[in-house]
Amino acid sequence: MDAAFAALSDPTRRAILAGLAKGEMTVSEIAAPFDISQPAISHHLKVLEQAGLITRRIDGQRRPCRLAGGTLEELEAWLDRLRRTMTANYDRLDAVLAEEMAKQDLKKD
Repeated sequence: MDAAFAALSDPTRRAILAGLAKGEMTVSEIAAPFDISQPAISHHLKVLEQAGLITRRIDGQRRPCRLAGGTLEELEAWLDRLRRTMTANYDRLDAVLAEEMAKQDLKKD
């Protein structure tokens, strides 16, 4: 997961993943909207592949890339657990604050 989060820290790599969310693309198709060199795009793709976020295959002269499901699903599950924990913490805090407000209201009467 650390490698995936590190890979996602770069806006270019996040944009590449957003493009791949629409479907499989060649390296040239991925590079088209970016104003950076082909080697830079290849480096970004290598980082994404090493993080388990994309897969590449060989199709003759083409090297199409696609999203890899496993790592994204692992990240999603981790974030969901974190979200549930944070929601429970906020719910407990809300209850404590409501209790304190009720005590303050009773002291005013």
